[in-house]
Amino acid sequence: MRKTLYLKFILAYLLFGIFGFILVATFVSNMTVDQVRQREADSLYREAVTIANTYAADLYSSNASIDSVYQQLTALSSYLDADIRILNPSGRLVVISGEKLDPAEEVMVDGFDPGQFTGNVYLEGDFFGSYPDPHLSVLAPITSNYKTVGYVTIHVPETRIAKEADRALSISYLELLMILLLSLIILIFFTEIVYQPLRKITKATEQYAAGNMEYPLSVDSEDEMGYLAASLSYMASEIARQEDDQKKFIANISHDFRSPLTSIRGFLEAMLDGTIPPELHGKYLQIVLNETNRLTKLTNGLLTLNNLGTRGMLLQRSDFDINDMIRQVAASFEETCRKKEITFDLVLSGSRLYVNADADKIQQVLYNLVDNAIKFSHTKSQVKLETTEKNSKVFVSVRDSGIGIPKEDQKLVFERFYKTDLSRGKDKKGTGLGLSIVREIIRAHDENINLVSTEGVGSEFIFTLKRSAVNDEID
Repeated sequence: MRKTLYLKFILAYLLFGIFGFILVATFVSNMTVDQVRQREADSLYREAVTIANTYAADLYSSNASIDSVYQQLTALSSYLDADIRILNPSGRLVVISGEKLDPAEEVMVDGFDPGQFTGNVYLEGDFFGSYPDPHLSVLAPITSNYKTVGYVTIHVPETRIAKEADRALSISYLELLMILLLSLIILIFFTEIVYQPLRKITKATEQYAAGNMEYPLSVDSEDEMGYLAASLSYMASEIARQEDDQKKFIANISHDFRSPLTSIRGFLEAMLDGTIPPELHGKYLQIVLNETNRLTKLTNGLLTLNNLGTRGMLLQRSDFDINDMIRQVAASFEETCRKKEITFDLVLSGSRLYVNADADKIQQVLYNLVDNAIKFSHTKSQVKLETTEKNSKVFVSVRDSGIGIPKEDQKLVFERFYKTDLSRGKDKKGTGLGLSIVREIIRAHDENINLVSTEGVGSEFIFTLKRSAVNDEID
């Protein structure tokens, strides 16, 4: 593509030059010749009219002699570089500039017809056989007592017209050459500003397509080309990051599936070959059942994340009391809390606080956060659930006083399958998907979730929801 594009641009430049010269050599050339001919004819015609009204009129009114008129016309002919004649309506020559005529000898212009000048300022040709080569001729009548008594004609060779046209045309060729040189600057700019960056981008695209996402792409430009290169480089880095995430995802899911499957297979083989006696089968079958439940939970979590990550996820929004939902979720963990001697501290804003969100999904968020808070809390500790209002937002907080999360791990806790070393030692049944599901649900609502944690002190998760207008009606 890069070669073809550049060659096309070069070809367009060459065609522009070729057609420019053809245009100047034909259309502009003809226009120039016509313009020079018309200008020359107008100038000669004015001179012919002046002569007809002065020297020639004096000649026919006997106020001037033929010799004096001859001398005047000869001088004027030299100045105009043209042939000047005076002739009778019959075509007989009376005076010719630069050539003495014998009064006794009759010199005629055979076929002279002044009617051919009717409607025309000038006439092209040999002027009725008077010249061997083409001439431009103009004619002005000599009048006396409202009658035409003769004519003044001025003649210049067509070669003179051609020379003047060539001089004018050379200026057009020079202008065309200057335009081509100036347009060459555009070609140079195109090469430096468009073509070279485009080559870099094309090369980088080929490398990215081949899987080399580390290929460096740098275009020092602040225009659309630079933006394209930056976007392409960013895309490559994102693809590389996603590939790394995919590898980590496969490694994590393989690990989390392999462990329970290995346990299930080991216990079943031990029961089949008699290593585990029949009286202990019930105990180990319960372990197998727990491991299958863990696999089920892991699979369901993956399906949930896949559905939540689907773009354009539909939310069943409604207005509901978030305080009441928090009470219900806390009640569902009563048995678990009793075993660990954990208590709930509910600090809720008002008796009722309505939000606009998907009730089922927000209940899942609360369940996952409370489950984590209990899981990582110390025995005989407390979990605090709090709601506050600010402007059009409702802030929901779930705080534990447990082991906390190390600072270097806090930015990773929402990643799929991520577990801190502390969590792995404390909870063998976790899937590492709970907080990922929480984040996806909150993002789907166009809201935010944040973590504040201190290792050895505890963790607090705070997320926002849209405050419902129902609260104003109740108030």
